[in-house]
Amino acid sequence: MKYLVVGGSKGIGKACTEILLEGGHEVIVASRSNSEISHLPIEHIELDVTQDVSELEDFEELNGLIFCPGSINLKPFHRMDIELFKQDMELNVYGAIKTIQATLPALKKGNGSVVLFSTVAVSQGMPFHASVASAKGALEGLTRSLAAEYAPDIRVNAIAPSLTDTPLAESLVSNDKKREVSEARHPLKKIGRPEDIASLAVHLVSENGVWISGQVIGVDGGMSRLR
Repeated sequence: MKYLVVGGSKGIGKACTEILLEGGHEVIVASRSNSEISHLPIEHIELDVTQDVSELEDFEELNGLIFCPGSINLKPFHRMDIELFKQDMELNVYGAIKTIQATLPALKKGNGSVVLFSTVAVSQGMPFHASVASAKGALEGLTRSLAAEYAPDIRVNAIAPSLTDTPLAESLVSNDKKREVSEARHPLKKIGRPEDIASLAVHLVSENGVWISGQVIGVDGGMSRLR
């Protein structure tokens, strides 16, 4: 099987790359840098999803696409200018749209599956998350719309994590006190690991997930459902 992991060089994306390789699959990683995965047996494409992604049109066949780029811009709403909202939309939503459109013929040929990433903040309503929650909310709508439009040929799902121990969230768990407070907020009393999220992403794009489409699945330490 051949899989494309966009943003597969760090955090959850890197964990997806490693799990796919362990499963014996062919993996292409598209990211701005490959310094942390240069030792892995992958094909790397230097790519910024906010720019031109036409290079992704060259694939003949893909069995799956995992789109990992994301942002965490947390500020009081009155301090968020419209440019911040635009930047989050450009990366999270328009980047995903461009990527899926570019790879659509290859995904159709490979009866492929797409996994996108939302956030628990869409369903829960968290302070200071207005920009990222707006962008990820749009991504959830895109997930369901594309799942309906391309069934049964292409499956589309999204994962909505809570705080995960990745470079993107580094400032939120930068000392022991911050980490303890974050862990205490979750019913399971811990924050996520990249592999906790990546294992489900790989399940969804693989043959194990062939009867799952149009879903937004929380992997969030119980945050979205338990009290």
